[in-house]
Amino acid sequence: MEVQIRIAVQKSGRLSEDSLKLLKECGIKFNNGIKKLKAVSHNFPIEFLFLRDDDIPGYVEDGIADLGIVGENVHVEKGKSVDVIKKLGFSKCRLSLAIPKNEDYTDVNYFQGKNIATSYPGILGQYLKEKGVNSEIHEISGSVEIAPSIGLAEGICDIVSSGSTLMSNGLKEVETIFKSEAVLIGNTDLSPEKAELLNKLLFRINAVLEGKSNKYVLLNAPNDSLERIIDILPGMRSPTVLPLAQEGWSSIHSVINEDVFWDKIEELRQAGAEGVLVVPIEKMIK
Repeated sequence: MEVQIRIAVQKSGRLSEDSLKLLKECGIKFNNGIKKLKAVSHNFPIEFLFLRDDDIPGYVEDGIADLGIVGENVHVEKGKSVDVIKKLGFSKCRLSLAIPKNEDYTDVNYFQGKNIATSYPGILGQYLKEKGVNSEIHEISGSVEIAPSIGLAEGICDIVSSGSTLMSNGLKEVETIFKSEAVLIGNTDLSPEKAELLNKLLFRINAVLEGKSNKYVLLNAPNDSLERIIDILPGMRSPTVLPLAQEGWSSIHSVINEDVFWDKIEELRQAGAEGVLVVPIEKMIK
């Protein structure tokens, strides 16, 4: 019987969409249909379980799933014994404290002796302990934003992306206590066969994520500017330089990391680069 690796993915929501998109970009084909809780790939030995995000760390710890993709906030809050294999760079958000927008706020000591409603009592409790603040934590599973308006708490601690939900409920964000993104977690006792499949999957994931974080750049430049431009564009090893039909000019091809892209482009223009073309990279293998 062929060995398969089983991965748990959130069954709905933004994290689910981003997770499945990544796996499909890794060339893994599957059909999860509508409201199906299981699916099997027909071109990679992997089976999918579609679960509530809160349940994923426990399934991975117990070995029901070998791997899981979950928000780092959920992983830390649940405190299950699993390996964090890789941060995936998507579904980024933050866990923040918020209070009614008309309240005056100076620092975290505002919450001393006050009530805070949250779905993340573990992370919040640790943060308050580190800050030396003694507050009453009320754990609720949903609709945290309504707590101040109904008198349950003076503040809340909840996941924030854009902040629009807080604003619509008359709240303002005052402290970020935890930054989160999607992480790939794994069971701590994978068999050698499953560990090998994990390595193959990681190879694909790394290639896709590297591609997303870099741009392929083509530009033309006079030959007397080549040395300066090559210093700006180190590339994976070094830039590719090809002569143009027009004498005294060359075409230069390289890769620029997304984080420094705009600064590098400005430097290139100042160094004499012309006709700069920027192309997205589907996958990048180092």
